[in-house]
Amino acid sequence: MWILDRDLWSEIFATLGKNMFRTFLTMLGVIIAMIILVLLLGGANGMSNGFQKIFAGTASNSLFIWSQSTSEPYKGFERGRRIQFKLEDATILKEQIEEIEVLAPRIELGSHRGVVTVYRKGLTSGSAVYGDYPNIDDIMKKKLVAGRFLNENDMTDAKKVCVIGEETYKLLFEKGETAVGEDVRINGVFFNIVGIYKPNQNINIDGENSVYIPFSTFQKAFGSGDRMGWMAISVREDTKVPIVESKIKGLLKNKYDINPIDERAIGSFDLSEVFNNVSAFTGVLQGVSFFVGILTLLAGVIAISNILLITVKERTKEIGIRRALGATPKVVKRQIVLESIVITVFAGFVGFAIAVGFLAIANNMIGDNSDLPFYNLMISIPQFLTSFILMIGLSVLIGLIPANRAIRIKPIDALREE
Repeated sequence: MWILDRDLWSEIFATLGKNMFRTFLTMLGVIIAMIILVLLLGGANGMSNGFQKIFAGTASNSLFIWSQSTSEPYKGFERGRRIQFKLEDATILKEQIEEIEVLAPRIELGSHRGVVTVYRKGLTSGSAVYGDYPNIDDIMKKKLVAGRFLNENDMTDAKKVCVIGEETYKLLFEKGETAVGEDVRINGVFFNIVGIYKPNQNINIDGENSVYIPFSTFQKAFGSGDRMGWMAISVREDTKVPIVESKIKGLLKNKYDINPIDERAIGSFDLSEVFNNVSAFTGVLQGVSFFVGILTLLAGVIAISNILLITVKERTKEIGIRRALGATPKVVKRQIVLESIVITVFAGFVGFAIAVGFLAIANNMIGDNSDLPFYNLMISIPQFLTSFILMIGLSVLIGLIPANRAIRIKPIDALREE
């Protein structure tokens, strides 16, 4: 097989080794181009991974629904009528809309974003207090640093337990003091702490200083009856959130006699839209990075072609002798194209190794720093393979230019070359 011909490879390396400095300068363009390509792709991937880390624990296909006041008159009701959701609404929606995967009714003590004073041994914390079902953790995962989250037994038995945030802990306890098992007082009612969570600093829907208690306990302790503040909902992966959102609002508007064109009576927030926008942004960024990197790589490969054209000119007599001794145009072309591939691939590997080293250093410096939107800066295997396949393809195409120039040299003319 010609690719394993030892003489062929000896000639290629002998040719490239005649002028090492020029060969190095030829490879330098590809080395730099590959470094730029890998760094761009690694940076784009790092940003994508950073956003995924930010959103970790939050269901990407989720939305939130709450009641507001009507803005349109309907069926004898004037505008400005306040809508109050009931707990039965959650059951109705879950039964009638099959696309809903998780639905967690929620209620907050006081007004929305209100602050309630939490007491413990003369210390106070202004916190947001929520009545929740345990399945809220399936939509907005809590990073527990101690203890546990609410469970079904807490709900069934209406236990007076709570999960507090780190900020609440810092205000009510001394550093290093054990909080799990201790009691706090909320509006005159004592609750036993069963867990401490660390809030997500990037997506923090409930605020930094919150307390969670079972929904059933909230009803009994604070007399909320069958009222429900709002709903956190996640839909099935194969369903678009806006479609489910429209169905939910349609059912609720019909139940509460709300004008179908009233857009203010029921508020909503589609978290999936945020995820989709971020995914689209990172996807475009990766595409642009790859495009710019390939253009840079093309510039480096073109430089190789230019150098090989000069080399062909210098080797005119050599090529003439080879042709006179019986070397076919195919053999001559093959050698020059292989020279182009060898230079490009070797330079590409060198550039790749250097760039990966830079990315590894950057990863080590960034670590788990949540203040930076970058995490795990590295090029993926498919991107690596695609880049090298394109690079080899470009080297073949570019190598054909000097190769075609070489085979156009007539042996008799080449032998007369001085």
